[in-house]
Amino acid sequence: MKPDIEIAQAARLKPIGEVAAGLNIPDSALHHYGRHIAKIDSAFLREIEPRPNGRMILVTAISPTPAGEGKTTTTVGLGDGLNRIGKKTMICLREPSLGPCFGQKGGAAGGGYAQIVPMEAINLHFTGDFHAIGAAHNLLAAMLDNHIYWGNALNIDTRRIVWKRALDMNDRALRSIVSSLGGPSNGYPREDGFDITVASEIMAAFCLARDLADLEDRLGRIIVAYTRKREAVTARHLKAHRAMTVLLKDALQPNLVQTLEGNPALVHGGPFANIAHGCNSAIATRAGLKLADYVVTEAGFGADLGAEKFLDIKCRQTGLKPSAVVLVASIRALKMHGGVARDALGREDVAALESGFANLERHLANLRGYGLPVVVAINSFSQDTDGERAKLQALCAREKVDVHVCTHFADGSAGIESLAHAVAKIADAGPAGGAKDFALLYPDDATLVVKIRTVAQKTYGAADISLEAGAAAELADFTARGFGHLPVCIAKTQYSFSTDANLRGAPTGHVINVREARLSAGAGFVVAICGDIRTMPGLPREPAAERIGLNAQGQVEGLF
Repeated sequence: MKPDIEIAQAARLKPIGEVAAGLNIPDSALHHYGRHIAKIDSAFLREIEPRPNGRMILVTAISPTPAGEGKTTTTVGLGDGLNRIGKKTMICLREPSLGPCFGQKGGAAGGGYAQIVPMEAINLHFTGDFHAIGAAHNLLAAMLDNHIYWGNALNIDTRRIVWKRALDMNDRALRSIVSSLGGPSNGYPREDGFDITVASEIMAAFCLARDLADLEDRLGRIIVAYTRKREAVTARHLKAHRAMTVLLKDALQPNLVQTLEGNPALVHGGPFANIAHGCNSAIATRAGLKLADYVVTEAGFGADLGAEKFLDIKCRQTGLKPSAVVLVASIRALKMHGGVARDALGREDVAALESGFANLERHLANLRGYGLPVVVAINSFSQDTDGERAKLQALCAREKVDVHVCTHFADGSAGIESLAHAVAKIADAGPAGGAKDFALLYPDDATLVVKIRTVAQKTYGAADISLEAGAAAELADFTARGFGHLPVCIAKTQYSFSTDANLRGAPTGHVINVREARLSAGAGFVVAICGDIRTMPGLPREPAAERIGLNAQGQVEGLF
């Protein structure tokens, strides 16, 4: 089969105005970025706000492995499949970060014949949204240091500055630096550092904001430092939030693109699924629900991270509720959870599949705990055997969950029709506003420690949590400052229910150690950092950038 980029480059795309017309979006509401990308004007989104919402389908997955699960590919394929069976459907996805694109993970446009296009533009600079977020982030950092340079009227304690700088590229050399060297005219030397742009609190606030006014208010609440009296200093104190909003004004308008089959997709925002909530912007999701009868959206990483945060943070803040959930797995990944090495995944191993099914089983139980109906989608690989498929069907039958083997990667929408019919049937059976039995994992008035323990025990299967002294003090301080009502965002490895990335399957009895807590007052959650989580990744030994370039025709090659 051809590489993803060759499939994407061979596609005949519709003019984006034609895609928009299918959603009854007038050309006057579009800001064109070439022929195949457009932003939807904020004024038009305000006009359609009174419309009723369509039904939202959340796509999530088992714990990821190097074997691959295909969550984004399934999201795109399901959107195409629903449109194929006559359901007016919008896909809502995150924007890719340049760091992973040139590093190791790859892009976020799907794969095979289930892609959003133009793939190269989406995976590279796209409409400049990430650059705008990075500029707003670094404007705040510059104004903070400038305030200190010109007399420090707020009495900021330079030892307690918590706002770093941001760059949308993996660069381990910038994790910890010393800035302002070179003499008095360059400011006061201090320890500093960089986060990748997708880990910026501005990205999280951007993706949870209702509109520009709400975004400006959230930006104003961002805490950047503390005074010598331990009082919080915010972007509003520095008078930076209004200028930051100006930089983000155009970026806040969602981006309209299309799939290989010409169906609409909104691609907007891209917060990390560890340090933040890992899903596309609330503005794009709301727009999709007004413009289509069904919205297919995804949450980052496995259901224990992405779906939990989608439900307990995004749904809590927006009031949105899914009508159905699709849990994506692959037989290869389940065998890997069952102990099979990556180089042996091509051989049939029904016993390992059955052992690894425990991972899917726990994710399934967790999702059902929210009162949500779940369907399992198996992303098919050519090495899967009839015996393995039969065993998986039997295991899913034991759990009383509908399962569909999907071939959308190779066959496009034709390979996912059965799943599309099943999802539409489930979504249509419930109320338009989402699953009637939907319930959050914990209440707002639980303490921050209880919230973290609840996620650890109910979602991760942990025996308990442990708090390092600094983390305990930080959580107590956040509560004393009036932030105890916020939801929690657990930052840990995506590869395991535990904090040990090598512990696959469905471990129990482990302890989740919280080594640090961070307050994201603008985004509206408290981050509990567990294990070795970094907010500025590094490039691998052989970064993908080594394989990316232009061919003689000026086309990008090597990008997946």
